[in-house]
Amino acid sequence: MYGLILDMDGVLIDSAAPHWESWKLLGDEIGVPVSEQQFRETFGRSNRDIVPLLFGRDDEASIRRLSDRKEELYRDLIRGHVPAVDGAADLVRGCHDAGFKLAIGSSGPRENVELVLAGMRIAPYFQTLVTAGQVTRGKPDPQVFELAAEGLGVSPGRCAVVEDAPAGIEAALAAGATAIALATTHPPERLHRAHHVVTTMRALSAGLIEQWIRQRPGG
Repeated sequence: MYGLILDMDGVLIDSAAPHWESWKLLGDEIGVPVSEQQFRETFGRSNRDIVPLLFGRDDEASIRRLSDRKEELYRDLIRGHVPAVDGAADLVRGCHDAGFKLAIGSSGPRENVELVLAGMRIAPYFQTLVTAGQVTRGKPDPQVFELAAEGLGVSPGRCAVVEDAPAGIEAALAAGATAIALATTHPPERLHRAHHVVTTMRALSAGLIEQWIRQRPGG
């Protein structure tokens, strides 16, 4: 039995533009402008880490309040027209049909994940969702992927993780999973630490992912 753990932003959905827009809108609301460069440098990290970096607010109440508002703005932007990554839904269905257990390991809130999975019509294929509310340490810490593997009942060594960000790749490696980088939001050279790098979800299949897992010790 094998597990496939998918990040959401940049893997299932091409979310960079709406995330950038929602951070910018939030900055405008509170009078602290956010530059695109700042956004790019923090994209893929948890809001717990991003809010202090962008806005200088590091108390728990402010982080929670600003994070919740940012995610409300984000959901409003994508509701009804989820920007799915080409081939993502097909890969999910194909891996499910091949017997993989499927999980989400995301730094985003559960509401975002559920909205995306429903919009893509792939929610029934996932056994477990690990989101921001269940972790205390953000990527590159491996906690999110360790919890996802535990929820699937599959050892991390028999799981593959598909990620688009360097911090996510580091988290997958630290968890002991097969790390597959999807070069959607970062160029391949920034993802070189992954075991495998692809430029499109169409390059992946259940058979190939199983082969890559089996090639590694413990796979």
